[in-house]
Amino acid sequence: MRILGIEGTAWAASASVFETPDPAQVTDDDHVFIETDAYAPDSGGIHPREAAEHMGEAIPTVVETAIEHAHERAAAGGADGSGETGAPIDAVAFARGPGLGPCLRIVATAARAVAQRFDVPLVGVNHMVAHLEVGRHRSGFDSPVCLNASGANAHILGYRNGRYRVLGETMDTGVGNAIDKFTRHIGWSHPGGPKVEQHACDGEYHKLPYVVKGMDFSFSGIMSAAKQAVDDGVPVDDVCRGMEETIFAMLTEVSERALSLTGADELVLGGGVGQNDRLQRMLGEMCKQRGAEFYAPENRFLRDNAGMIAMLGAKMYAAGDTVAIEDSRIDSNFRPDEVAVTWRGTEESVDSYRMGGDEVQGAEATVRFDGDRVIKERVPRSYRHPTLDERLRIERTRQEARLTSEARRNGVPTPLVRDVDPNESRIVFQRVGDTDLREGLSESRVADVGRWLARIHDAGFVHGDPTTRNVRVGGRSGQADRTFLIDFGLGYYTQEAEDHAMDLHVLAQSLAGTADDPEALLSAAEDAYRTESGHADAVFASLDDIEGRGRYQ
Repeated sequence: MRILGIEGTAWAASASVFETPDPAQVTDDDHVFIETDAYAPDSGGIHPREAAEHMGEAIPTVVETAIEHAHERAAAGGADGSGETGAPIDAVAFARGPGLGPCLRIVATAARAVAQRFDVPLVGVNHMVAHLEVGRHRSGFDSPVCLNASGANAHILGYRNGRYRVLGETMDTGVGNAIDKFTRHIGWSHPGGPKVEQHACDGEYHKLPYVVKGMDFSFSGIMSAAKQAVDDGVPVDDVCRGMEETIFAMLTEVSERALSLTGADELVLGGGVGQNDRLQRMLGEMCKQRGAEFYAPENRFLRDNAGMIAMLGAKMYAAGDTVAIEDSRIDSNFRPDEVAVTWRGTEESVDSYRMGGDEVQGAEATVRFDGDRVIKERVPRSYRHPTLDERLRIERTRQEARLTSEARRNGVPTPLVRDVDPNESRIVFQRVGDTDLREGLSESRVADVGRWLARIHDAGFVHGDPTTRNVRVGGRSGQADRTFLIDFGLGYYTQEAEDHAMDLHVLAQSLAGTADDPEALLSAAEDAYRTESGHADAVFASLDDIEGRGRYQ
């Protein structure tokens, strides 16, 4: 099978030829040819009009180069020789979105023309799903957690029930765009990422805001603080070092949280920012520390490229997932969780978590069960800068002990705090419940979670990470069957409706990644929240706004 791929979401005019004996398998016989003509602005960031002009000029050339290569492969008898129609290709795959609308339209027009020229089917590919699928394909992993770290967005995804579920994502700007905003502020040309990486090597760690909310994250505050630091005279190299240590530690932490939530032991990286050596080393260290496997594709498959479009296009074509010319409109806001994954079995799932044993490795701590006690220790994370790691472990230990007790005083079932040592990052709790909520899901229990969140929000603080792993259910040793909130380590005091809404958003994402019927469960939680809360209207208005931000920006 030979597929022509065309990519052009923003900056890279790219065409590819992908050949494989079997698109469903990882094989050493796969052949990938990529031709790319990248747009490089004279100053500042990407200018949509200039990017479209570049795309219009470059796409015809790179496509013709790829077609010539396909003819050569067909003449040499590569893969299956020529396509069924005698054409050098079997199908044309193109990036349908997300991306800049003018650029996407140029790519789609070219793809339609080539498909009609050779009378072959057209395949519309989601750019973000292609980023993760190329890593899954080349790693040989079955169902990994996927981190997409790209210019315009950042997602944590996992496959379940026929779609890639968003387990976490940026709440404002993409990671690459955030870095570029900082580099434009100090007068560096696009792209900024490689320049920050180079300068960080010579810098000392500089403290910047660290913002993780469940498995979501935010970069806008970090960028504002980084710009201000430079303006205040902090050496640029030090700010660059602080940015890398902070931003990439956040991405690594949320990746570990996703591994912990799902029970997966495989992680793949995608996206142009993934070319950064420090990020790859952090992710590799994290996976090694928790006994998971990590894979990062070679750089040509990390940055925007048509190879990943052609590779996923081959899988979709083999599954019969093609699109008619008249239905091949682009979608500049095409989210990865909107894609019906036709090329994978519905029985496959990232969700492989099973509770068991007297010791559990969570996202940032080791938990040991000792009779009626639970001993939680935030062990050092080697991937984080030591200064940052120590600060987070101590702060979170103090906050968890404080807010666990505060929630209990406000009528929320929580374990008793029996001992706390912030300097050792250790807490001893009363043991509660029989299992995690994710192993005992029901509408009534999830409704309890909604009710308890409303109570703590009305009391002026948030949980910070209300996933199905951070709720214990059932009764033990004579306890009644109850629903307990645990793990308040990411919680904080706030009266803001948006902060309260983020708790509900995190709960929704965890249900989508671990439940077979997340919609009904989430509805039960929201109904209970509305009944219990004194400011539900403001919270749900903020929730609608939050969910609207999770898009290509």
